[in-house]
Parts: sequence; structure tokens; C-alpha cells
Amino acid sequence: MAGVTTKRRLVHIEDGSQQVRFDTLVAEEPLEIRVDGSALAVTMRTPGNDFELAAGFLLTEGAVERADQIRRLRYCVDDGETQEFNVLNADLSPDAPGRSVAERSFVTTSSCGLCGKTSIDTVRARSTFDVRSDDVTVAPAVLASLPDQLRAAQRVFESTGGLHAAGLFTPDGELVCLREDVGRHNAFDKVIGWAGLDGRLPLRGHVILASGRASFELTQKALMAGIPVLASVSAPSSLAVQLAEESGMTLVGFLRGQTMNVYVGEQRVST
Repeated sequence: MAGVTTKRRLVHIEDGSQQVRFDTLVAEEPLEIRVDGSALAVTMRTPGNDFELAAGFLLTEGAVERADQIRRLRYCVDDGETQEFNVLNADLSPDAPGRSVAERSFVTTSSCGLCGKTSIDTVRARSTFDVRSDDVTVAPAVLASLPDQLRAAQRVFESTGGLHAAGLFTPDGELVCLREDVGRHNAFDKVIGWAGLDGRLPLRGHVILASGRASFELTQKALMAGIPVLASVSAPSSLAVQLAEESGMTLVGFLRGQTMNVYVGEQRVST
């Protein structure tokens, strides 16, 4: 398996002078996810926590309704191929809806987890968890502290400066789980997959923080995991706000310092 980072030679130019240096880059490798031997998706990801990534992907795409419908996760290759840990198969229980999901196989990239979806209707997956009834509250001061906590815990970002993170927090601001990846959607899937495999779903009473913008897809992933509060350091999309409003989620954007915008669900942000 490729490492999380790699070293590359470069020529640094400054004030007209050139110098050969070596830089640490975040690794990006393809991961093919199969369901019962049939290809479902190829996603570009940072190697590491691949089983969590696959489990989170299956949960948030509706291929499984519960983590216990994933019987086994394993790396695999075809006959005669070298094992490079870039193909992963999920064996699902007979009651899992994964076989019908596998019929819409698609390719995702590190920048967009929705590439290949044919229409907006196909990504409006129905969550089995109701976040509207979750009455958790989070103080603005706690929300304001989350980006610095996330940044301080990003060990790979510290050495590369080139990847996203998702952080799962309690209402008191305790960091429960952090995952990094070149793709925002992958980081979310890794966190949600960790929670699913650990028997923690639904994630009632939690906050998930995105290191970038809040897209429709990240909002849907949070909803599929039963997370009532989604925060991001950047802007949300219009569709993200619409989905959060329809679902009863709280969506916070532009979380920077002591300022933030609460787009919907302001009743959970206590003052």
C-alpha cells in the first residue's frame, strides 16, 4: 500500500536563484470499491483507513442501512495481478440493498464525490435517522474553538499543506474522531465509517466540522449518519442549505474566529 505521504524532488526559485529541494506531498491513489465482487465505485483517496472509507461510502450511499450488513471488508485482486491494496471488496448480508446500488457504478475524484450521478434525485438518499428531533445545543464559543482544534490535530496537513479533514466533536467541543484525505467527501466517509464499524451510529448529539466548504454531498453524508450539526470554515452551497433545512439539521458556515453564519437550525446554537 502506498504511504500517506511521498517525497518529491523540486527546483525552488526565489529572487532569481535556483535550489534543488525535496518536498513532502500528500499521496493520492485510486481505490476501487466492489460489492460482492461487482464494481461499485472508484474514488481517488489518500491511502489509509480504507475499510472506514469503504464502510462510510456504503452507508452514505445507501448500499447498506446498517453497518452490521457489511459482513466482511477485504482487499482483493484478480488472478495474476499484484496486490497494491487499491481494490477492496465488501461482502454484504442478503438483506442489504447494495446490489441495486451497484447497478449505478460511478467514478469519483478527490475533488467531487458526485461525479457520475445521473440526476439530483439519485443523490437524495433517504436517511434512516431523524435529526429533526435531536435537541442538542452547542455554544457559539465551542463552535468557534473547533477549527483550531481540527487544525492542530491534522498531522499530515502539517507536513504537506495539501489535504482536507473532517472532525467529529461532542457538544462540549471534545474531538472524538478526525480523518484526513485529499477529498472532503472521503474524509467524511472515513469518520462515518469509523463510527459505523464501532457501533456508534446514529451520531446523535454530535457536530461534524469540514475543513472546506459545505457541499450538498457533505450535508447528505452527515444526515445519513444522524449528525444534527454540520459546520464548515467556508461557504455552504444553496443546495446544502436547502437539504439541511428540509431535514431539520443545523448548518453553520464561515466559522472563523468568533464569527460564523448559522444558515438554518439556529435553535441549536445557544447563546
